[in-house]
Amino acid sequence: MYELEIKTSKKEEFIDITGKVQEVVYKSGIKNGLCGVFVPHTTCALMVNENADPDVARDISYMLKKLVPDHMEYQHREGNSPAHIKSTLVGSSKHFIVSGGSIVLGTWQGIFLVEFDGPRTRRVWVEIVGN
Repeated sequence: MYELEIKTSKKEEFIDITGKVQEVVYKSGIKNGLCGVFVPHTTCALMVNENADPDVARDISYMLKKLVPDHMEYQHREGNSPAHIKSTLVGSSKHFIVSGGSIVLGTWQGIFLVEFDGPRTRRVWVEIVGN
């Protein structure tokens, strides 16, 4: 297993980690197989979506804020219930096909670490299996 360390700088942000995950796949030497990516945190998530136009991430963030408002009658004492809920909606893991030593993604797709409770230092675990 490989571990990436990602430092976030805002309360909420989308960080494109496609290149970092691809670098791990390349260093593994595996040409064909599967790549699992997981964040061991409860207030951030992983997302696959368009990485060409930053307005897409802004629109997703906007809609998540509308779905999960910051100020409701949340019971969690730490005050970060919206971050927990958003991370549950988006998800903590993704799996990718590895072919020819590269992650297979669509033309416009990228892998994002999505921070909902930053700034923090986050870990991303990557596991590659294959030959």
